[in-house]
Amino acid sequence: MSLAPLLPVDTRHLFRPVSTALVALLRGVEPSAWARPTVAGSWTVRDVVAHMLDTTLRRLSFHRDGMIPPAPDTPIASDRDFVAFINGLNAQWIRAAQRLSPRVLTDVYERAASDAADWYESLPLDAPALFPVSWAGEEASAAWFDLGREFTEVWHHQEQIRMAVGADTLADPRYLSVVIDVALRGLPYAFRDVSAEVGQNVVLDITGASGGQWTLSYNGARWTLHRGTPEATTAVIRLTDHTAWKVLFNALPEREAAAAILVEGAPQFGRAFLRARSVIV
Repeated sequence: MSLAPLLPVDTRHLFRPVSTALVALLRGVEPSAWARPTVAGSWTVRDVVAHMLDTTLRRLSFHRDGMIPPAPDTPIASDRDFVAFINGLNAQWIRAAQRLSPRVLTDVYERAASDAADWYESLPLDAPALFPVSWAGEEASAAWFDLGREFTEVWHHQEQIRMAVGADTLADPRYLSVVIDVALRGLPYAFRDVSAEVGQNVVLDITGASGGQWTLSYNGARWTLHRGTPEATTAVIRLTDHTAWKVLFNALPEREAAAAILVEGAPQFGRAFLRARSVIV
């Protein structure tokens, strides 16, 4: 297999079925399940649903309606400041959402997610993004990447909920396939400080119905990502599609993640992959 350039990913039509399936799930779970812990750190199922509502309402307000986001209380001078700002916003909303019943959260999320899907489906893919994809190191992004990032958020949070309440993952493998395809775009930035010789590469061999093969290559100045595999490889990282999303979205403890991947060749590339994240952390 030869290397091929990465193409834009169209996720516009995927928001509606995924959010609709989540609402159906939430309406059927027992009340006590809302208090169950999730792999999202200290967040419960209730907290994850509240967070999804928050980000959907923000997207409608800032993107569809053109509202200017409120300025942070203190200037953002570094990546650490930005992470602290985002974490603060998330925490504020989750605390306030404790006043809302599961039914209210579900009803409001259903309406907001439907409105957001209407908006996403109307957008051109090649326009400038509302927000750059920071975990990919971009200062400006195309709309397709911004929407793709948003879809990975919707999918991985609903999957966290499914795991917590014991529900099956969504059966259609195209959803996770798109999540992985978008999330891997952050690897060149995640590898930016990883030393390599010109021409060295790292193949990601992801098995499962949503998997595929991608190659990170070092050209002497930076890492680049392509689909496919080269004739000669420096290292190969083998893992399943579900392990891939759990690593990239911070849903697997480091020791478990290390045990779930197989690295053939230079081990430092495997360690770098385990540190990569396609979320703001």
